[in-house]
Amino acid sequence: MIPVQGYVGQTVAVLGLGRSGRATAAALIEGGAEVVVWDDSVPAREAAEADGLIIRDLTKQGAFEGISKLIVSPGIPHLYPNPNPVISAAWDATVPVDNDIGLFFQSFATDAWNSFDVAPRVVAVTGSNGKSTTSALIHHILIENGRPSQLAGNIGRGVLDIEPAHDGEVIVLELSSYQTDLARALTPDIAVFTNLSPDHLDRHAGLGGYFAAKRRLFAEGGPDRAIIGVDEVEGRYLANQLIEGAGDDRVIQISTGRKLTDGWAVSARKGFLSEMRKGRQVASIDLRNVPGLPGAHNHQNACAAYAVCRSLGLGPKGIEAAMHSYPGLPHRSQLVTEHNGVRYVNDSKATNVDSAAKALQAFTKIRWICGGLQKEGGLDTLLPHLQNVAKAYVIGREAEEFARQLSGAEAEVCGTMAVAVSRAAAEAQSGDVVLLAPAAASFDQYDSFEKRGEDFIACVQEATS
Repeated sequence: MIPVQGYVGQTVAVLGLGRSGRATAAALIEGGAEVVVWDDSVPAREAAEADGLIIRDLTKQGAFEGISKLIVSPGIPHLYPNPNPVISAAWDATVPVDNDIGLFFQSFATDAWNSFDVAPRVVAVTGSNGKSTTSALIHHILIENGRPSQLAGNIGRGVLDIEPAHDGEVIVLELSSYQTDLARALTPDIAVFTNLSPDHLDRHAGLGGYFAAKRRLFAEGGPDRAIIGVDEVEGRYLANQLIEGAGDDRVIQISTGRKLTDGWAVSARKGFLSEMRKGRQVASIDLRNVPGLPGAHNHQNACAAYAVCRSLGLGPKGIEAAMHSYPGLPHRSQLVTEHNGVRYVNDSKATNVDSAAKALQAFTKIRWICGGLQKEGGLDTLLPHLQNVAKAYVIGREAEEFARQLSGAEAEVCGTMAVAVSRAAAEAQSGDVVLLAPAAASFDQYDSFEKRGEDFIACVQEATS
């Protein structure tokens, strides 16, 4: 646990009692703060009270009297589409609002670091797609090369739930736009921007607000080094905002769309990763046979992770060896099984059109399981990427409408995962890939994309047994 510094004897309120909220309350108490908590959910409040936390109804008049700060869990809207009433009340009472990410950066460094030979470092990864894989891959490469590391944030443990840093340790944080948008302190040593595609637009009042939330990690934090994906205009803009000229190696640009030659750059084309320094190639890795990183979208993740690890002093050969042993993450291009020459791949995390398009480009001869709670913008931008789809099997409550939009591809309305997997397995031939890449949220049928992926795996096991 990271004890929160700076609130000894002060009363701090915590709104939201999920994983991050409970960890935040514990870290505040460990640091000497008096903590009161609130959640709209009665069971969540009862569980917290049973564990000894003090419940205060923050919706009541005068609830913020004597409170120094309000800490908000990431899922709670603080601006768009409408601020949570408790947050509005904190504003009216002139109580500062923050989140656990802000507390982490405020509290991570301690006097114990004075005795370390190598100061701990923090790597923060944000972007629309690939954050989890990039973060996990960085962590894996570090561990495989004998560097102590912890993985936290939007993946793994909450940021305040990790252990205090050891000498030379690297903390790898995956940060969502919900987390970067509100944090009052953002000071990573290395910050990564993978890419940008439309997502969470209601929460950020459009694409501009969504990008602005991610840009805060760089504009507010001033990292020593920034790794920026430049395959979208927003990444090119961000890199240009940070760079002082062609020789400025504080910015490493990454791309899978074109070969980068100026400054310090890492790109991947046709399955080969290249590192360029001052116009000269200094290293190359063949990614085509790395089992845990299939497809161009994963090659972008590999570029980002490679750039981070090179920034931390690792050599290309050590990075390459670790990439080959990377097992991949559940629900992200996860190979479930191969049966009768047919591969079954779980990419349930492909919850938006862009991530699904990248999954479709990673394979050929695809039996595509898709559908769910559709996001804003429709499926038009997905249509150019259906050339590898032999047939789509559509699930979800809106399956008929989803299938209607897939012009140019044969689509069968299945409704449920069990029917979709059964039909795809029955029609698949050797060399085909049965791919779950929904291009939609899961909440019409499942509690989370993880539950959806687990159902896919169970259905595959039944169909192939």
